[in-house]
Amino acid sequence: MPPGEPVVEETINGTALRHVRIAFRGGTRVAALKLEEQGPTGSVKDRTAAGLLRRLHQDRPLVPGTVVVESTSGNLGLALARILRSLGCSFVAVVDPKTPHSTRSALLEGGARLIVVDEPDGRGGYLLHRLDTVRRLCARNPGHRWPNQYENWANPQIHTSTTGPEIAEQAGTALSAVYVPVSTGGTFAGVAAYMAAARPRVACVAVDVTGSAAMTGGRTGRRLIPGIGAGRRSSFLPAAGTFRRRLVDDVEAIAVCRILRADLGLALGGSSGCTVRALLADLAAERATGTLAGRPGGLPVCLAADGGAKYADTLYSDRWAAEQGIAAELGRAIRLLRGQGLAFSNAPDYP
Repeated sequence: MPPGEPVVEETINGTALRHVRIAFRGGTRVAALKLEEQGPTGSVKDRTAAGLLRRLHQDRPLVPGTVVVESTSGNLGLALARILRSLGCSFVAVVDPKTPHSTRSALLEGGARLIVVDEPDGRGGYLLHRLDTVRRLCARNPGHRWPNQYENWANPQIHTSTTGPEIAEQAGTALSAVYVPVSTGGTFAGVAAYMAAARPRVACVAVDVTGSAAMTGGRTGRRLIPGIGAGRRSSFLPAAGTFRRRLVDDVEAIAVCRILRADLGLALGGSSGCTVRALLADLAAERATGTLAGRPGGLPVCLAADGGAKYADTLYSDRWAAEQGIAAELGRAIRLLRGQGLAFSNAPDYP
């Protein structure tokens, strides 16, 4: 493989836009879900992995036998493992107890070596200690390569060149807003950069959970959903005040996931539930003010970063909810949303 040649270009595939009709608080609205679970390993991180490894290869070729190490909550690890195995390279995934057991099994089956960091970092998760582990591994093994999804600008750039244009093309001129979950912030930053240049009237909304410091760098707290939120501020987000933000309650997001599955038979990951919950908040505001993300009407799109199959024993499990001490809270959230008229149905197309 000559230097500079793109790494597995075929991993960046188009994913479907599914239109749904949302009834909520006396109104209805058609929205769309960008179903990234249709990627090769089932998440938007297939795109991120391709971008990161392409940049790594351009800097120095990824020859067979190269060892790549990365901190991951799961999805990026699956995508990296797939690509690196095809290149004859090895992958070390630094994960934590929140990584679903099914994801850990899939990583092992994909040839990855796992290092599980189980010491909380005091910031509501394990991220800071995962990063310390990666740094120590690289210091002890100078030949190891670290893509560093948290600071490598190849992360947002791949979404500027693929995710953003796809959403704009699929939604067409009706597109009014895009809701994107934030963890590293790379997906949001990339999509927002594309929209700012090509579709400046489209509002880009960064969605995070309460208890996360990804957007503010401030205090942290409980975080139940893997793949969204972080114990430190994103390196990619623009300055505060230059983009729209929505913080959602993680239990309410899980409630939305369960209602979606009940109504449509569609199981989404928790971060996807967060984007839909953020949209519901704006739909409620639209009923009061007549505008949605600065523009009346139009088609809002929620980036559904992954599917729900790997979360069957967590987000969709009553036993897990009881173990987390949120069973009663989750039940109340579902009843409250249903009481506000929340229901999803299929919509063949916009409008």
